Amino acid sequence: MMKAMQRLGKSLMLPVACLPVAAILMGIGYWIDPAVMSANTNNVNVIAAFLVKAGDAIIANMGILFALGVAIGMSNDGEGTSALAGLVSWLMVTKLLKPATVSMFLKIAVTEVNPAFDKIENQFIGIICGLIGAFCYNKFKNTKLPDALSFFSGKRCVAIVTAGITTVVTLILFFIWPIVYGWLISFGEFILGLGPIGAGIYGFLNRLLIPLGLHHALNSVFWFDIAGINDIGKFWGTIEGGVLGQTGMYLTGFFPVMMFGIPAAALAMYHTAKKERKKVVKGLFGSGMLSAFFTGITEPVEFSFMFLAPGLYFVHSLLSGITIGICAALPVRSGFNFSAGFVDWFLSFKAPMAENPLMIIPIGLAVGVVYYVVFRFTILKFNLQTPGRENNYTSINETSSSIGSGDYDSAASVILEGLGGKDNIVILDNCITRLRIEVKDLSIIDDDKIKSSGIVSGIIRPGKNSIQIVVGTKVQFAADAIKQHL
Repeated sequence: MMKAMQRLGKSLMLPVACLPVAAILMGIGYWIDPAVMSANTNNVNVIAAFLVKAGDAIIANMGILFALGVAIGMSNDGEGTSALAGLVSWLMVTKLLKPATVSMFLKIAVTEVNPAFDKIENQFIGIICGLIGAFCYNKFKNTKLPDALSFFSGKRCVAIVTAGITTVVTLILFFIWPIVYGWLISFGEFILGLGPIGAGIYGFLNRLLIPLGLHHALNSVFWFDIAGINDIGKFWGTIEGGVLGQTGMYLTGFFPVMMFGIPAAALAMYHTAKKERKKVVKGLFGSGMLSAFFTGITEPVEFSFMFLAPGLYFVHSLLSGITIGICAALPVRSGFNFSAGFVDWFLSFKAPMAENPLMIIPIGLAVGVVYYVVFRFTILKFNLQTPGRENNYTSINETSSSIGSGDYDSAASVILEGLGGKDNIVILDNCITRLRIEVKDLSIIDDDKIKSSGIVSGIIRPGKNSIQIVVGTKVQFAADAIKQHL
């Protein structure tokens, strides 16, 4: 079950990776004309409107993007046929369960249809459709039919089977979707009712679930239109219902953490590293600090100490939750489409729900000081084995030449050797920062060999045949190089 959830979390990153371009387009549009989404369309700047609507085209269709992304990500080989199956499932479900169709089934007026069916085109349904498409692809892609039907053998039968299974699932959803939707709304309303405290709890759980890869599923409840919160859509004005001073409360607090807290934590770990080891970890922490500040991608730093010092990671999660809760209580709102880095923060200045975004700087500086002091004190007080302080020096590569030279081919060769060779690999995939690998025998894997590649900052074993290797934002190059060897 956990393995499946981790794969789902990885799959969600494929559609989420579309969001940065939406942020850029909409951010520039709002900078040109902050009133571009107002009711008075006669006086808006055409260029601004063009850019905002272009970004809105992505955000408003996240449901279908989730269906496609999950179908590809959950398939065994990432083949495009699975995406087609996911699309078929999405089109059927959303057509059969839209209010006009439901009213025809029940022979009632559209206005009398359960309001849950007004929200059928959401990310939750997209995930379900993607899972159906992936299941049908994995199960039936090699199906052999009699000669008379041979044209529909193999991958050509996947969409047909998907249609049949989707019909059954849609019939079930017809009865249970209003109940499920009610639960989701109740959960969202419960967290909303807690105000800043609820935002803090969410922030704490967001960081705590990262090792399991389940934070994406949690994010979808608060950031997208699953439980009616839709913090991203409402903040950027693509969805009505935003409340100035409230909308963005599940986004704002991430900026101080990612832009200042994580870099400060990395600096504290660098300063507390053993003198003879500082040169080795300097590149690791330096690149991680830049990644966190500018893009909001924090995994390179977080995974560097997550398993070496789990207690310190719990402290980090707690500090994140407190920061996010405090920001939710303050008159400051900033939002992002991808992650809480400098780029998204700057582009969000003119968004409809933005409020005092410059306050992020003093708040962030204060958060950075707290992170640095707490991390430094905790590391030294409890003698934690953070990078550069390990008793086993082989856990961090001494040369790490591959990072600087970009020699991913050589690094891939070393990683593959550490994984036990080509014959031990079953499935190799990657998300935004990690290689996700299924192996035949986990016992023959050599962690030190893998880390000696120079591009690895952490290793995770989430299952008896699963291993995840944390590389960072250039993981795609490593994955491609390993696949070339395979």
